[in-house]
Amino acid sequence: MSKSNARYTLEFKREAVRLVRNGQSQAQVGQQLGVAGQTLHNWVKAESSGRLSEPASGGQAVTAEQMEISRLKSEVARLRMERDILKKAAAYFAKESL
Repeated sequence: MSKSNARYTLEFKREAVRLVRNGQSQAQVGQQLGVAGQTLHNWVKAESSGRLSEPASGGQAVTAEQMEISRLKSEVARLRMERDILKKAAAYFAKESL
């Protein structure tokens, strides 16, 4: 999904947690934002205990553009998979109708 050493801004984390709190599933939010499900789970847990904070000062924060690129890459991968499934289904049904 996303880079293993990605650093996210506090604003991004809070927005992701807000989406989960507003009723979306963690899996759905994680897929939309390109964040691993376990990472999102950790953010929700940290936010509920008041420990959600900025990334450690060892790395660079992920920019909004990088987050959007990551989200779009995961969406492209999902759409390619759906397209391939539909191609196979169309070929199967075309053979069956002959």
